[in-house]
Amino acid sequence: MIVYEIAPTLQAALDDWAYIAPQLESCYEALNRQPDSRSFSFDTAQCMAPLPRVHQRLVASAYLPHEERLRKARGDVMHENSRRDPLMAQGNSDQMIGACDPIEAASEEWDIDLGAEIAVILEDVSAGIKHDRASECIRLVVLANEISLRSFMPTELAKGLGFINGRSATAFSPVAVTPDELGAAWDGKRVLRPLSVRVNDMLLGEPDCGSDMQFDFPHLIAHAAKTRRLGAGTVLGSGTISNSGHKNGYACIAELRASNETEPASYLRFGDRVRIDMLDAGGASIFGAIDQIIVQHPVPKKSAEQAQPEDAEA
Repeated sequence: MIVYEIAPTLQAALDDWAYIAPQLESCYEALNRQPDSRSFSFDTAQCMAPLPRVHQRLVASAYLPHEERLRKARGDVMHENSRRDPLMAQGNSDQMIGACDPIEAASEEWDIDLGAEIAVILEDVSAGIKHDRASECIRLVVLANEISLRSFMPTELAKGLGFINGRSATAFSPVAVTPDELGAAWDGKRVLRPLSVRVNDMLLGEPDCGSDMQFDFPHLIAHAAKTRRLGAGTVLGSGTISNSGHKNGYACIAELRASNETEPASYLRFGDRVRIDMLDAGGASIFGAIDQIIVQHPVPKKSAEQAQPEDAEA
């Protein structure tokens, strides 16, 4: 059976997961036993984001070493409840881009930065769900690259309502996997594997996703659903992966810059290449790699003048 006949889109599958998932699993098992004559080679460059548009996307900052370092760099301090109450915000949800789609910006002066993270895709979540039940709502796990335009962030932080110009389109890995596919790399709460982050030929870091996650995914889900339900297909991101001491390197350039104030690293330039991947214990890619090039896109002259950031780096 062709997968499209079971569910024309991933959102359709999520909307009726209990009925559709067993059919998809049967198809998956059959294709592993014997490829169908209608099957074709998998090409990550042809993949859109698993969910190109979502009803809701939430972005957390679950790895406190990331938040602590960036706040310290801009002379700020952590909130007194930061270890008890997760940081979370709404993210853009109308344009999720594919793993090999370019990262577009009008100017390098926008201080283009990557942000490697893990995200989960949820089924319908009841309002007020407790964290000990929240893991049951996780249907899929995916990698994400949360692009920041850091020159805009100081002004937006000062306004106190969140980022609009400071965030670009988020890219997702070509494959979203069910938690059981992760095997021992999934404990029901977090992914227990390192993430490889490269810029051109430089290894930026291999931070461990299972370490230093102050708020695991069930706690993040419970926080998001404290007063309202979450619809099927909601994407919840962990925020940039970051480990204490940073001996495993970094998953964004801003943290690297904060660690070396005398000679800060450059933000991304046009033509740079970003690659984010996660390998299993046998060395195979779990999600497929996010592999993107930074490109310049033209904007009308008036818009370009209006879009100049007012302050320096966040």
